[in-house]
Amino acid sequence: MAKPSGTFFSRRAPDIITEELVAVLSSKTAFEFKPLFDILLANLRERNAASGGEEMLRLRSYEKLQGLVSQGAVDRKVNGTVKKYKGVPARMMALRAEMKTLRADWNERAQAKAAAAN
Repeated sequence: MAKPSGTFFSRRAPDIITEELVAVLSSKTAFEFKPLFDILLANLRERNAASGGEEMLRLRSYEKLQGLVSQGAVDRKVNGTVKKYKGVPARMMALRAEMKTLRADWNERAQAKAAAAN
């Protein structure tokens, strides 16, 4: 059956996992995935944004991390079986600024929508 015309998906909210990954990887420290995920999980729980179960969150975080690696925003160093991830400072600053404007636009739209509903 064909999709009805005129339907479309609205733009999704800014990605909280990527925001937190960028925030953590902006430091000068290199992380293995497990300690990185522990910090990420603590930050997401603090923001009350850790939903979907820990294993699903771990998978999504790893997927987002690999996306950042493929974009060139994160360096991955492999030493034997140990992989360490470290943010590229210039790219992290650009990503952080981009996410900040996206979050501000999203919040502005949400406030406008709430005001229109009242």
